[in-house]
Amino acid sequence: MTDSLGGKRGYCGIGIYQPQHDTNVGTLWRSAFCLQADFIFTIGKQPAHQATDTTKSWRHLPFYQYSSIDDLLSHLPYSCRLVGIEIASNAHNLANYIHPERACYLLGREDVGLPVKVMSRCHALVQFDSRQCLNVAVAGSIVLYDRQTKGGQRHDD
Repeated sequence: MTDSLGGKRGYCGIGIYQPQHDTNVGTLWRSAFCLQADFIFTIGKQPAHQATDTTKSWRHLPFYQYSSIDDLLSHLPYSCRLVGIEIASNAHNLANYIHPERACYLLGREDVGLPVKVMSRCHALVQFDSRQCLNVAVAGSIVLYDRQTKGGQRHDD
């Protein structure tokens, strides 16, 4: 979405709750840079430098580290919506989802996903059809790609 002067409107960031593998953070960082996210973060763990980030995204895309879901929520920009990416009965289907203009996407830990207590703090949940669970960095990349391809389809809360 662009404004009347042709500039970008809105922003998004993406992160992982208590990531299990640093390589997934590096891969997500690279995808976030390639798919025009504005920042990346983790909750509960700061990753080591990653060989999977071959674009050296850390030079161009800010990384933030939060200690807890409360820490993240207290630092969300004004009017930014927290969108959990998780298989859940109350999740919106990504194919029909209209992304918020200002969004912070949150993925769960690789082995257990997002805890119920964290999902309850999200403004919305999204999921997409897959035969099996996907790698966390791949799932995040799909959501960012969906946001990018839908372009002007944004709702302003």
